[in-house]
Amino acid sequence: MATVLAQSVHVETLHVFVHGIVQGVGFRPFVYRLAQRYGVTGNVRNNEEGVAIVASGLPEALHAFVAALESDAPPAARINRIDIHPVEEAANDQIEQSFHILPSCTGQRPSTQIAPDMAVCADCLREILDPADRRYQYPFTNCTNCGPRFSIVSQVPYDRPNTSMHRFAMCADCSREYHDPLNRRFHAQPNACPVCGPQLSWHDCTGRAVAGDCLKSAALALANGQVVAIKGLGGFHLAADACSAQAVTLLRQRKNRPSKPLAIMVRDLETAASFASINAAEAALLCSSEHPIVLLACRKKTALAAEVAPGIGTIGIMLPYTPLHALLLAQPTTPKALVMTSGNRSDEPICIRNEEALQRLQDLADWFLLHNCDIVTRVDDSVARIMAGQVRLLRRARGFSPIPVALPAATADILACGAEMKNSFCIVRNSEAYLSQHIGELTSTESYDFYQESIEHLQQVLGFVPEQTVCDQHPDYLSSGYAHARHAHCQKVQHHHAHIGAVMAEQNVSGPVLGIVLDGAGYSGDGTVYGGEVYLADRNGYTRLARLSHLLLPGGDQAAAQPWRMALSLLYQHLGEQALSAEFQPPALLAIEQTHKQFIGQMMLKGLHCPQTSSCGRLFDAVSALLGLCLYNDYEGQAAMLLEEQAMSAGDEVPSAYPVTLTTEAGVLIIESSPLAALICADLTAAVPAAVIARRFHQWLVDALETVCVELREQTGIDRVVLSGGCMQNRLLLETLIRQMHTRGFSVHAGALVPMNDGGIALGQAFIGGYVCV
Repeated sequence: MATVLAQSVHVETLHVFVHGIVQGVGFRPFVYRLAQRYGVTGNVRNNEEGVAIVASGLPEALHAFVAALESDAPPAARINRIDIHPVEEAANDQIEQSFHILPSCTGQRPSTQIAPDMAVCADCLREILDPADRRYQYPFTNCTNCGPRFSIVSQVPYDRPNTSMHRFAMCADCSREYHDPLNRRFHAQPNACPVCGPQLSWHDCTGRAVAGDCLKSAALALANGQVVAIKGLGGFHLAADACSAQAVTLLRQRKNRPSKPLAIMVRDLETAASFASINAAEAALLCSSEHPIVLLACRKKTALAAEVAPGIGTIGIMLPYTPLHALLLAQPTTPKALVMTSGNRSDEPICIRNEEALQRLQDLADWFLLHNCDIVTRVDDSVARIMAGQVRLLRRARGFSPIPVALPAATADILACGAEMKNSFCIVRNSEAYLSQHIGELTSTESYDFYQESIEHLQQVLGFVPEQTVCDQHPDYLSSGYAHARHAHCQKVQHHHAHIGAVMAEQNVSGPVLGIVLDGAGYSGDGTVYGGEVYLADRNGYTRLARLSHLLLPGGDQAAAQPWRMALSLLYQHLGEQALSAEFQPPALLAIEQTHKQFIGQMMLKGLHCPQTSSCGRLFDAVSALLGLCLYNDYEGQAAMLLEEQAMSAGDEVPSAYPVTLTTEAGVLIIESSPLAALICADLTAAVPAAVIARRFHQWLVDALETVCVELREQTGIDRVVLSGGCMQNRLLLETLIRQMHTRGFSVHAGALVPMNDGGIALGQAFIGGYVCV
């Protein structure tokens, strides 16, 4: 019912502009209901800035109305700021007599923020499981509180014509909901039902459509040990019965993924708890609107096939985040847990189009569960872990992208192009850094095409044209080539400086800081490969103050794939040519053919294709191989993960660490790793368990970094420490390091919702490059 304002009453009018993620989250209906609550008249509309409101009413009513915009905002909304402009002496005939939602307006330069895709809400779940509801078992049910957003939008404002739902005209019932201010589907852009919305279809591996109940057919196929390609929210999954060793092995063979851990999806939290130990923080993360894959500690005896995560004590679990997933897992014949791995071939992006999936996945899947709603942009599953009491993203994608990070100062409009591995890019506009979804490794034509398409998509959505590009210093990165091809004056940022910058940007840390970066490799420009460094850094520059001692990297990148080479290198660093003799080698290295070791030995003796590296990642590889845990990496980080697993199994009682030795070279502190080889070999000879040795190594590294930082604090007076790099994803390392640094009085900052691996590099590039450019 319209609210009428008497002319004799003193009425004020405000123009209110709300900035942030306020489109696609039910914000306009929320504003409408607030206006009804407080007797405010006027209108609300989407525009390129966010949400614009004209509000007229009594002063006290307007005050309450504006306060409630932020305090009572919809759960999925993220308000950055609210601008309020009073209108002087508004004429009575200009004051609206009721409150309206107006059509969106468009302009030249959008600056609103697009909401990420959101997991299905409890209300929609209840509807699809209620036989009396008109959306019973409808797999594309959504409302203003959940459903697709970023993955279906092509441009702003976020209205149905600008999404892939534009082809589905709403039926009378859906239209009535859409226009009812009291309905939670009021202006829900993807609103649909079985009468008017997208539909499922079931196909065999030749692409032939097969009639019948699609969900029942998929459940039966999975129960029979077959692989099903499922078109989801941001792309395809390959699904299989996670409790069947035969089904998981079949999927691994087809995907050529021999041992890399696979994520699973289960029906509910109770089922998840039957497979993993889950604390309150982890349960909250599993059930959050983002619904990421959460890394959890496996229970020792479960129905899960050992082939899901061989040799690893953690399991990645997610709950159903779409009605489709929920309905599939609710089928009586569906297995208790489903492996849900990315629907792609190795080194290719996930498939999003039906025709593409039928062509590329036909040798991987037995069946295809498809639908006819287009996915505009690929969005993979996010991966998270609770470490040191906080949510830490290992992969930032669905549910989190493209939520921006607010930068502390104005910058130019920047495109930061990211790294080569775990790539993401970053767009900075109006001091807001939009970190893209996970792109992955830029190692194939298909992945590079995905990279370029994603940049074009986000630029179109944001109405963005870069004034400046920023890239890694590595001259051979495809991302660096992309940056140089599009801007003559591309700013280069050193890899580890960008790692530090990413944490500073996310955590709003002002420099200078002591930045500890531990990873696999970072381009240095001096002929060596960085990877275990401590820097004095701020936004303007950096100085290396400490590092791990150099190891030889025999064969370059091949050494990362074959950790036994790094074990031999560590022995060689300590023993010299004697390391090539079998009598000085631990039992694990005796499994490698002597001719192979002699060949690598000659490379090291002659200095052929053996760059020096201070890489912490390669040191982890060396120790893992010495212990016989991993001689060959089937996937990135395998040796380090197995070493962490061994260290965690040593129990709560921390064994004595190996002694720390520091030297100085050209003013740089050197953490000497050479003594480790002798100490580890002595422990192996004494039959010390591998778990104890692994724990001692972890403690040695933490003690070494603590000792270095204490000494550097005395030199610099700086007690702020930033932790970054892929090795910081090691939970034992990160938590022990943070705890000991806090004990010594340091203020410690580590990445949280921005990955500390190379997935966060682009934010650091933007943060540093933007400062340099202004």
